[in-house]
Amino acid sequence: MAAKKRSAEPVEPALSVEQADGPVAGMAGPGRWLVFRYAPSALFSLKSSQATSTVGRTLLTPTPYSVKMAAVDAALRSGYAASDTEADWLVRSMARAELRIGLPDKAIVTHTIVKVRQEPKEAKAGIPYIGNVAYREFVHFAGDLSAAFNLTTLSARLAETLVALMPLVTYFGKRGSFVQYLGVERLLELDTRFTLPLDQLETIPQGVHFAMLDDFGPEANFDALNSYSRTPIKRDKHRTFTQTVVPLGLVRSGPGFSEYRRFGEV
Repeated sequence: MAAKKRSAEPVEPALSVEQADGPVAGMAGPGRWLVFRYAPSALFSLKSSQATSTVGRTLLTPTPYSVKMAAVDAALRSGYAASDTEADWLVRSMARAELRIGLPDKAIVTHTIVKVRQEPKEAKAGIPYIGNVAYREFVHFAGDLSAAFNLTTLSARLAETLVALMPLVTYFGKRGSFVQYLGVERLLELDTRFTLPLDQLETIPQGVHFAMLDDFGPEANFDALNSYSRTPIKRDKHRTFTQTVVPLGLVRSGPGFSEYRRFGEV
């Protein structure tokens, strides 16, 4: 006899424009964007999902997927999501949330070759790992990072949940890319410090570059995104990729570094 499928907790409707301009999650309005600010406290690294394990350049920004997964991780670690059902509600609610990343005016990328330990291509008895070298890049941010959620894509419950969860987030990207929570604010509009999907751009500004950033897909759920689940992640359903304008442009480079700045910053 087939096991009975558990019913998912319903996702509440998103806030209307009028509701998003008023008080939300204990914060007075107006301000369509709910913005969480962080100070990087370690070097950042996050390779594109298309990169190989040994070679791949780092992105210069956390992706919406990595920020949302950091919130889910914080919910599980803190006990805020005490069950798979609650975690599933959080994932499905954030799947429809618009998220843009705010970057500092300057970033330095270091290019390094490091020693690593990895599994051999052909298994050998008594030798689980072998030595190898790998290319790695790390980013030093000269300034703060921000995660901006569009309130018109959040429910009132999700907004309150994020205000409680985001202070518990300690890293974005690869584990060890630590950040320190600074605070939350509401903004009417986002300026040029924030990433923007390419299809929303009218003219291409100077001093930017483009990157393919991932996000939760429209059918994302906890079972698919859970590392301990056997359910495979399907592209365009559980995980999407968007060509995105990153507001940092290359200004100089050398044998072991590249420097990026926001246009107009010296």
